[in-house]
Amino acid sequence: MSDAELVLRSTRVITPEGTRAATVTVSAGTITAVLPYDAEVPAAARLEDLGEHVLLPGLVDTHVHVNDPGRSEWEGFWTATRAAAAGGITTLVDMPLNSLPPTTTVGNLRVKQEVAADKAHIDVGFWGGALPDNVEDLRPLHDAGVFGFKAFLSPSGVDEFPHLDQEHLARSLAEIAGFDGLLIVHAEDPHRLAAAPQHGGPRYADFLASRPRAAEDSAVAALIAQAKRLDARVHVLHLSSSDALPLIAAARAEGVRLTVETCPHYLTLTAEEVPDGASEFKCCPPIREAANQDLLWRALADGTIDCVVTDHSPSTADLKTADFATAWGGISGLQLSLPAVWTEARRRGHGLEDVVRWMSTRTAALAGLTRKGAIEAGRDADFAVLAPDETFTVDPAGLQHRNRVTAYAGRTLHGVVKSTWLRGQRIAFEGEFTEPKGRLLTRTP
Repeated sequence: MSDAELVLRSTRVITPEGTRAATVTVSAGTITAVLPYDAEVPAAARLEDLGEHVLLPGLVDTHVHVNDPGRSEWEGFWTATRAAAAGGITTLVDMPLNSLPPTTTVGNLRVKQEVAADKAHIDVGFWGGALPDNVEDLRPLHDAGVFGFKAFLSPSGVDEFPHLDQEHLARSLAEIAGFDGLLIVHAEDPHRLAAAPQHGGPRYADFLASRPRAAEDSAVAALIAQAKRLDARVHVLHLSSSDALPLIAAARAEGVRLTVETCPHYLTLTAEEVPDGASEFKCCPPIREAANQDLLWRALADGTIDCVVTDHSPSTADLKTADFATAWGGISGLQLSLPAVWTEARRRGHGLEDVVRWMSTRTAALAGLTRKGAIEAGRDADFAVLAPDETFTVDPAGLQHRNRVTAYAGRTLHGVVKSTWLRGQRIAFEGEFTEPKGRLLTRTP
């Protein structure tokens, strides 16, 4: 420990071995040791005594739509990464769509990296996109360091990112399986969606009926079949239908290489409480009923669902009209994801160790970020400092997102993020932020 530059001490440090009082030493941005609480502090090291605040590994959010460049009035790297830092997130992986150009060629990836380079307050990586006409671009994107490939099985909502039908899915997945890449999938069946009642208007019940569980279930079943046939790695994005859980469990039992995520809004908000006309609650797939939510929590607990990510998908306020059929579908959640999930997790008897597993350890593993996701020697010194018993009421004016539209307005949440650290440097503290210190990440071989 003699070469330590920074020492963080807390009575509650969440490590892979459990929560304990500990002293964490840092040198050159890397955790060098996790020692007993009363370990001696070198004279040259700076001590940060956190008292009873909990020291967590920085969260890793692998599902974020930053929209920069091209739709930066919706969100940009500066605001998105500040919001993330305010919420204890130290790494995000950006989705390939809603920016112009989308991340579907190496050239487009370079454009996005150039835009992000001097704006990132936290570390940022990138997903590539799989479109019907870019199969030849997939391997070059993989070689350029994207973490995997996003595809839609139903219309994405933006014309420049068309969905894959089953034939195109088979072609893209075969190409990706050839280099053992990862395909991450928005799984809703367009035929089931087209057959569902489409009324439009302000009633949430009508919107919910237009995105039935059967659309998710059918798409997940088709994806599993393709993955099994090709022995491919696939990941189901933002699962909201609990009816798909038996299919997922059975596929895993058969050895299909399948992982699954869900989102804070599916775990903390319910269809029964969404007011008519309140399209800040609109997302696709939709927020479903309380009974469905209970089953999602059970699947998190037993490991059928691997992880929790935001699917932060902002827009300008004018696109959130009172008509659920035409309003932009997306929920902004970066800054509030940790307290939102923790509030409901503690109510259901889960601990912070569970939240860390779902929102940091497993998300880091999904993207292959071996230096992220845990407080142990050799990992990046990325931390969130949390007061888990303190509460706050969500005021949109206090959000760092570019557009302060939130489904959580007025809610009282447990868990106040006191500070956020990136590679041993405090980047957010009491509403103040340093200049951007984030790095652009690429997949390591």
